[in-house]
Parts: sequence; structure tokens; C-alpha cells
Amino acid sequence: MSDQSIQAVVKEELENIAPDVDIEAVDPSADLREALDIDSMDFLNFVTAVHRRLGVNIPEKDYPKLITLEAAIQYLEAKRPGEGAKQ
Repeated sequence: MSDQSIQAVVKEELENIAPDVDIEAVDPSADLREALDIDSMDFLNFVTAVHRRLGVNIPEKDYPKLITLEAAIQYLEAKRPGEGAKQ
């Protein structure tokens, strides 16, 4: 899966959780919970959806590594299956 595809999936799932927010206008380094005004359950739903769509195992201890748009994309790019990623 390409980096652009990962980015698209992340943005789609964030739009599903916060449909009233323009994801393209979100600062890539902003805390997603604050920028999207979502709670911890919404964030968990995001992580679960990304796991399901990308097939990337995301242990609970790594959740803080997905706290910004930029960090989430970098984390998922590094963990994507089939490309020598560490699982």
C-alpha cells in the first residue's frame, strides 16, 4: 500500500468520526483529539478502523504514537504489512 493510500485511509476514517471537520484544514502536528473535538472512545474507534482497513496491528501502548495526523501516517507507513515493516 502506498504512502498516499495510507494517508487517504487515515483521513477518511477521521472524517467518519468527525464529519463536520475539514480534515484538510487540520494542522498535521495538532493533537487530533483537540483539533477534531473527539473523545477517547472516538479515538479508539479511529484506531480500530485503521487497523481493520490497513491490517496494521496497533498495540494499546502505541496509541500515543497516533495522536497527530503526521505521526499517525508515519507510524502506519512504518508498520504496513508486506514491506519489511516490524510487526
